[in-house]
Amino acid sequence: MKKHWTLRLALAATALALSPAAQAQADERAFVKENMEFAAGQYRRMVADAPAGKAVMPHCLDARGRLVRVPVYSWTAGFFPGTLWYLADYLDDSVLADSARSYTLRMEPTKNYTGNHDVGFMMYCSYGNALRFGPQRDDEDVLTTSARTLCKRFDERVGAIKSWNSFRSWHGDSTYTYPVIIDNMMNLELLFHAARTTGDEDIRRVAVSHAEKTMRWQVRPDGSCFHVVYYDPATGAFIKGETAQGYADNSTWSRGQAWGIYGFTMVYRETGDKRFLETAQRMADFYVNHPALPSDGVAFWDFDAYRPGFVPGKRSGANRVVTDYRDASAAACTASALLELSTVAENGSAARYREAAVRILHSLASPAYRAGEGKNGNFILRHSVGSIPHGSEIDVPLTYADYYFVEALWRYDRLLAGKPLF
Repeated sequence: MKKHWTLRLALAATALALSPAAQAQADERAFVKENMEFAAGQYRRMVADAPAGKAVMPHCLDARGRLVRVPVYSWTAGFFPGTLWYLADYLDDSVLADSARSYTLRMEPTKNYTGNHDVGFMMYCSYGNALRFGPQRDDEDVLTTSARTLCKRFDERVGAIKSWNSFRSWHGDSTYTYPVIIDNMMNLELLFHAARTTGDEDIRRVAVSHAEKTMRWQVRPDGSCFHVVYYDPATGAFIKGETAQGYADNSTWSRGQAWGIYGFTMVYRETGDKRFLETAQRMADFYVNHPALPSDGVAFWDFDAYRPGFVPGKRSGANRVVTDYRDASAAACTASALLELSTVAENGSAARYREAAVRILHSLASPAYRAGEGKNGNFILRHSVGSIPHGSEIDVPLTYADYYFVEALWRYDRLLAGKPLF
C-alpha cells in the first residue's frame, strides 16, 4: 500500500512540475483524444447498424431524422471509409481498420466513373487513406485508374476539368455547358498523387493547369471566390461567375471558401509554387478576418446572405429561407486546411492560422455542435448545410463535416506531437 501511494505522489509531483506550455500541450492532446474516442464510438454504432454488404454509404439525416444512405457513385461516398481510416490510425484499432477496408473495397467500381469531377473526393478519401494507413497491393492501381478517369473531364481548350455536365443558372436565362466549381480544387490531390507515383507528367500538367485557371478566374481580388464559373467550351474564354449553392452570384459561399483554402494549400504542397501559397493565404485571411464570422469561428452558410447588395437568382431556394444557418462542414474543412497552412505560411501568419483552427475545433467539439452519445444518427457533428438554394440538407449532420473534423483533430495531434502531417 505504501508503495502504491508513493507512486501516486510521484506522478502528482511530475504533473505539478510541468511547465505551463507543457501542461497546455498535454491538455490539448487530451482534448483530441476525448473527441477521437467519442467519434469512434459513434462510427462503431453506425457500422453495426449498416446493411451488410450493400454498396451504400451514410450521407446525412433527412428532415425527419432518418438516415440517408447514398450509392458509391455519390460524391460523398468516400468520406465514410475515410473517417474510419483516420479513427483506426489514431486509436490503433484493428477492428476499425477492418471496417475501413471493407467500406473502401465497396468504392472500387467508382475508379471508372466519368459522370462528374468528384472521383477525387470518392477515391482519394477512401483509397488514398487506405494507402496511407493500411495499404494493400491493389490500392495504388485503383488510385492511378481513378486519376486517369478524372483526367477525361479535362479539355485542352479550356485548361480546366469540367465539373458538371451542365448547370442552369438560378436566373433561369441560361444553361452553361462548361461549369467549373471551386470544389474541384479538392480533387486535384488525387491527380498529384498519381503523377508522383507513376511519373506521368500529363496527369500533373492537368492538375497544375486547372489550379492556375481557377486561381485566375475563380478567386476574386479580395480573396473570396465564385462558387461556379462558366467557360466557353470552344475557346476556353471565361464567360461569367455565379453561384450554385451560395446565396448570390457576388456572395461568398462559406464551404466554397473552405474548399479554396484547402485546395490551394494542397497545391502549394505538391508544387512549391508560391503563387498558390499566396492564394491560399488570401483566401484564409478572408475567412479568418471577415467581420461576419462569429466569435466561435463557425461561419454562417454564406458570408453575405441577407446583406444589402446581394440578391439570389429568381429560381434559387435562398429566396424562401430566412434563417441564417451555421455550416459546421465549412468550419471543419477550414480548420483542417488552416492547420496545414500554418506549417507553411509566410508573413508571420502561421500562429494566427493555427489559433483560428484550434478555436474552430474547440467550438465544434462543444455541445453547440457535437452530438450527444448515440444521438444524431451516430454522426459526430450537427448543424451543417448542404444546399439552401436547392432546398436540400439544411441544418443536418453531413458525412463530410465529420470527415474534416476528424481529419483536423488527427492533424492537430500530429502537430502537437511534433510529427509531420504527410
